[in-house]
Amino acid sequence: MNRSRVSWALIAGTAAAVGVGAALGMRALTELVDSTLPDARGIASFNRPGTITLLSTKGKVIQKLGPATREKVKPGAMPPTVAEAFIAAEDRRFYQHDGVDGWGIARAIVTNVRQGAVREGASTITQQLARTVFLSQDRTITRKLKEAALAMKLERQLSKQQILEQYLNYVYLGSGAYGVADAAWIYFSKTPDQLTVPEAAMIAGLPPAPSIYSPLVNPDLAREQRSIVLDRMAQAGFISASEAERGRNSPLGLRPSTPKYFNSAAPYFTTWIAQELPKLLTPEQLEVGGIKIRTSLNLDWQKKAQNVVRTNAPFDTEGAMVSIDPGNGLVRVMVGGKDFSRSQFNRTILALRSPGSTFKLFPYAAAIDRGMKPETKVFDAKRCWKGYCPKNFGNKYYGNISLADALKNSLNTVAVQLQDIVGFDAVIEVANNFNIGTERPLGKYYPMAIGAYEQTILDMTAAYAGMANRGVFFKPSPFEEIRGPNNEVIWSRRLDGDRGRRAVDSDVADSMNWMLQRVVTGGTGVAARLDDRQVAGKTGTSENTRDLWFIGSIPQLTTGVWFGYDDDRPTKSNSGEAAWAWKQFMLQIKNDIPVRAFPGKPKLRRKMRLAVDPKTISKPPKRKPKPQPKQQPKAITEPQETQPTVETGLEVELPTPVAPPLRRTPYLWRERSQDDNVDAQGRRWTRD
Repeated sequence: MNRSRVSWALIAGTAAAVGVGAALGMRALTELVDSTLPDARGIASFNRPGTITLLSTKGKVIQKLGPATREKVKPGAMPPTVAEAFIAAEDRRFYQHDGVDGWGIARAIVTNVRQGAVREGASTITQQLARTVFLSQDRTITRKLKEAALAMKLERQLSKQQILEQYLNYVYLGSGAYGVADAAWIYFSKTPDQLTVPEAAMIAGLPPAPSIYSPLVNPDLAREQRSIVLDRMAQAGFISASEAERGRNSPLGLRPSTPKYFNSAAPYFTTWIAQELPKLLTPEQLEVGGIKIRTSLNLDWQKKAQNVVRTNAPFDTEGAMVSIDPGNGLVRVMVGGKDFSRSQFNRTILALRSPGSTFKLFPYAAAIDRGMKPETKVFDAKRCWKGYCPKNFGNKYYGNISLADALKNSLNTVAVQLQDIVGFDAVIEVANNFNIGTERPLGKYYPMAIGAYEQTILDMTAAYAGMANRGVFFKPSPFEEIRGPNNEVIWSRRLDGDRGRRAVDSDVADSMNWMLQRVVTGGTGVAARLDDRQVAGKTGTSENTRDLWFIGSIPQLTTGVWFGYDDDRPTKSNSGEAAWAWKQFMLQIKNDIPVRAFPGKPKLRRKMRLAVDPKTISKPPKRKPKPQPKQQPKAITEPQETQPTVETGLEVELPTPVAPPLRRTPYLWRERSQDDNVDAQGRRWTRD
């Protein structure tokens, strides 16, 4: 008896040990297998390869590129009708299995054998989710085994509700729809909670062959799939037989819409992003996808700017606008034309236009840098430089005039004279410091001073932003931060961005900003005046009004406005239109920006470094006496002919031919500013 008890005890102990060992072994095996599989808890951050999301400064979606789920249903917000339709269609025993459904596999085998074809699949919703997120679509035994193992791991790490929600947010449903929310919008222009039972059933019938069953491709096949799903919903008890019958007989009721965020909310800006992004990311990073880019764009300002350009462009001209934060170079607004749907040409970065008198920023800054002051007097008069004879608007000349007043009145002759006083090299050096003339070199020709060399709207606005930033220039950028698929920081402006460079000394910049304020308070830019803000800006008009500019700054924002025709036709308008448009934009956004003042006018004590004698700059040019005809002998009744001469204002000399400096617009060689576009009371000129 005692031996029998001992034997049974040994047997029981052995069985228990074997059971525990088996359990521990199975657990160890499971943990070993799990360690080779991805962590299912990271499924919420899944992104398909090649996807890029562009965000505004405030986190609003500007655009989603690639095969992205453009809109997700939030956790706990999935409508029961939609969930039931997918469970009935794809996985009837979803709540009973642990990731792999043995009964479902057996049922599918029997069904397919009976019908002699593959009519029913055996993959559970969990398996489909594992395949979508972690695996390829290869039809191999190895992939199937990994899929089953991953499905069981998903069931251990996530709840049934979480698995179902993730599946419904990621499953491909045809016609570019990734997830239920996308499908509801693309097919019916609805949100998921607005779908009817037949509509939910139609969407739930798409996963087996979404490209074939899409109602936008094959409406008859879509209707057949819908009937199958409605029957399964009735069999599962989710709907009644009569509801299923009504659903089968109802029309599809399609109302197609473009996927949300498929089109860019700021298309000109995103075309620039596409151009700049490969400079920061490798092709491999772009291919992997899952990239989130926080851009510099203020989407609210962008919409206002677009409307201002459309409504204020004179006649049927095109227009462009760029706003830059002077303190870091971030582009807050980029409008490259009136209507992207009609013209995708981004005029802010691609159009080379004559900057007109906005280029005068550089000869004046060079003059201040070389020792002149805003109150330094120069002599304004008609004169020529080696055959080049610029004219002031209206043929007005002021004699002795300060630099500040000359800039306020946008005198062409003074700008060219300053270039002569400080030398070409000084002007080019200052322009180059602001990134003007570095890619397209500036030649040493006199018309350069008043805008003979074409520039982009973005580059000129960035130069003025650098001046508004007290002489520290930042290269314009659309990027604030770039994050990878795992939300890791790939690139950050604060760590990797442009650090800025000193273009001119702060006292030079402060003097320029003081003079540019006078342009707005009482000069050619008065149409841009703001009653409660200091504005420093400059108008610009190329010959025959082909280009109309205004670039203006408050301390925290510089905005450039341009109007003109793409084919260089005359606009028959004036740069006051651009200044007025600038003001209309600023009136709408200025309350978003604190009031701040520019530094006051500095006391300059810079050493004179001029190319001419400083004592001569405020004196009228010396004129050589005109040659008098010699007295002729009495026998000669007509005067002798003399060699024709040209009055230069400095001396009498023969005209020296000078080659035009431009590649495309030689008419600018004869450029004449027309910046006097407002009267003394600040009223804009009319368009007639």
